[in-house]
This record gives sequence, C-alpha cells and structure tokens, in this order.
Amino acid sequence: MKITDENDREISEINMIPLVDIVLVILIIFMATATFMVEGKIPLDLPKAKTGEPSKQLQKRIEITIKKDGVYFQDQKVDLDKLKSILETEKQNVENPVVALRAEKDVPFQDVISVIDVCRQVGLEKYVIETKKE
Repeated sequence: MKITDENDREISEINMIPLVDIVLVILIIFMATATFMVEGKIPLDLPKAKTGEPSKQLQKRIEITIKKDGVYFQDQKVDLDKLKSILETEKQNVENPVVALRAEKDVPFQDVISVIDVCRQVGLEKYVIETKKE
C-alpha cells in the first residue's frame, strides 16, 4: 500500500518530531516519579550530620523507620516481636542485606538500640543510619 500526499507523490520520509516529543514527555515523567520512589514514604525529620553522604545502594536494603509513636516496616507499624519475625523472613529471602535505620531526630536513643538489638538477634550485622546533610 502506497501512501501519497495531495499531489499523488509518494511519501518516503517519516516525520520524527512527534516521536521525539513523546519520548521527551515519557523521560520527564520517569524523572519526576523516580525522585518520589527514592525518598521514604513515611515523612521524617532526620537528624543532620556534616559528614552525611547519600547511601550507595549496592546491596538490598531493609528499611526500618523509627518514630516517636513506634517502629515501622514498609509503612506498617509493628512491635519488636513482629519486627523480629519479619526480619527473619527478609534475611532468608535476601543475600547480604543491609538494614537502613531511619530515625527521627527526637526519638530516644534507646528505641534505636532496641531495633538494632532485634536485628542482631536475627543475625543482621550491617547497618546504615540515614541522616540529612547539614
């Protein structure tokens, strides 16, 4: 099937401008949504550190959020016993996991130590403590 224009001439070229427009729009949408996926879903006021660096995600991270009202795993509030069973399951499913602790700056240090103690009971020994750069 030949495609012709008004003068019955064969159209032998494809206009690439609409394709480029669509690709740019998709790229912008991807870039905008990728930033939302990186940040934690639970809003926190993280402590500040002068030496804070963005974490390198070379390994699978198990994120635990510690707020004044409790401990959260994947946006669900859990107690320490439930956290222990969840971490045992996660440890079996993931090779060399790293525990990312996200604690509000006003959380008592004992709460952070309690979560680390649960992690150590399960056998998780690698930790990352998330902070904001000053």
